Amino acid sequence: MPTTEEEARAAESGDALWQAGWYRFAKALPSPNFGPRPQGAQIDLIVLHSISLPPGEYGGDAVQRLFTNRLDWDAHPYFQSIRGLEVSSHFYVRRNGELWQFVSCDDRAWHAGVSTWRGRGNCNDDSIGIELEGLEGQHFEEPQYETLASLCAAIAQHFPVAYIAGHEHIAPGRKQDPGAGFDWRLLREQLGWKPQMFPEQVVGR
Repeated sequence: MPTTEEEARAAESGDALWQAGWYRFAKALPSPNFGPRPQGAQIDLIVLHSISLPPGEYGGDAVQRLFTNRLDWDAHPYFQSIRGLEVSSHFYVRRNGELWQFVSCDDRAWHAGVSTWRGRGNCNDDSIGIELEGLEGQHFEEPQYETLASLCAAIAQHFPVAYIAGHEHIAPGRKQDPGAGFDWRLLREQLGWKPQMFPEQVVGR
């Protein structure tokens, strides 16, 4: 419990959950793959992704190694197709709901690539990227939705979030994640956010 008025106010506002853009309830593993956001950037978009390395295999540490430039490219034949890739996301949610963070939300992670949403391009500039351990088009686990909903709510307490979308929505034709197996209706119910915050394609699913 907070012990002072100041701490109580911080907890109420959500500030106690954050330290320089790092979320208190995530395991921190800093990535070198980030940069400063443009001056005046409004962090108003959450982008959801899915990832597994190798595709469809869960439980290892290959994703963490990829985001920290420590992946052994020779450890699996698939890794040759992404050899030398330097990417990151802000967060990663494992199948069991475990939460990792690689980049401060105050900084620009390298997760979206060529992208456009709400009339703006370069979504990395003003978005927070969340990777879900999974395969595009396949289902995700209940603990992942629970962690994701809590995380999104905490982000929206701290940043002026006005939109949430999948990688498939901000980079249509180029990306398909998280895909048809992601339950947008469940996430909407858990968050209680207005339909206008979600892509038109998923409202009513």
